Amino acid sequence: MNPLEMLAENVPHLSASFDSQIVIGTAEFGITQYILYMILAWIVTCVVVLVVARKLTVIPTNKFVNTVEYGYQMCRSQIGEGIIGHDFKRHVPFLATMFFFILIANFIGLIPGAKTATGTISVTWALATISFVYFNFWGIKAHGGIGYLKSFAPSGLPIVMVPIIWFLELFSCIIRWLTLAVRLYGNMFAGHMVLGIFALASTVFLTAGIQSFDLVSGVLTIPWFLLLVFMYALETLVAFLQAYVFTVLSSVYIQLATSAH
Repeated sequence: MNPLEMLAENVPHLSASFDSQIVIGTAEFGITQYILYMILAWIVTCVVVLVVARKLTVIPTNKFVNTVEYGYQMCRSQIGEGIIGHDFKRHVPFLATMFFFILIANFIGLIPGAKTATGTISVTWALATISFVYFNFWGIKAHGGIGYLKSFAPSGLPIVMVPIIWFLELFSCIIRWLTLAVRLYGNMFAGHMVLGIFALASTVFLTAGIQSFDLVSGVLTIPWFLLLVFMYALETLVAFLQAYVFTVLSSVYIQLATSAH
């Protein structure tokens, strides 16, 4: 069979492999593969934090500990202090937790055969909900319930413009919930789908070359494999960037919610 035809036949199966499936329990009450990997990411995050906390020293000697400490300092200085500013310290634990959890979940998904927890909208919705509740809670705590709602319309606006601006700002606040979830999910799902297609193409062309002794199909395996390696490296960068972007946006929303307008 033509390798391209074989590739076209297997793409629907590849797409179906990303669907949520019950792996533990029943359809009424069960755990999907994505929830399982989310739990795994949570466990790994806890282990990393506890291990690093025990091995912290005044003079850095362990590269792994140094890397994790650098990630924490980035959350503290660049994301927390750099964006939120005054009183940023109380938000650093939340920001660091979100960053490391998403980063580890993304990296686990890069292991061949594994799934990324952030590759399903249900998990990213949960993360977005946590962030949404968090920054609104601190906004209400900073301004009071009524004061926080009033802050959506900056003072000094003409009376006629107040309800229009207030509604637009309220809508903008609510839409942040959606954008946090969809941006993370879309990037991670699309990236892993591309990796799957390149891996499938490499396998199909190699199989076709061996079965039919077709030198052309065998040679074409090389560029597909090189593209796979390139995309894998790119997806590793994306895994970090998406964790960073999610944390930065959460920090920006905290700053907007708590600052005086």
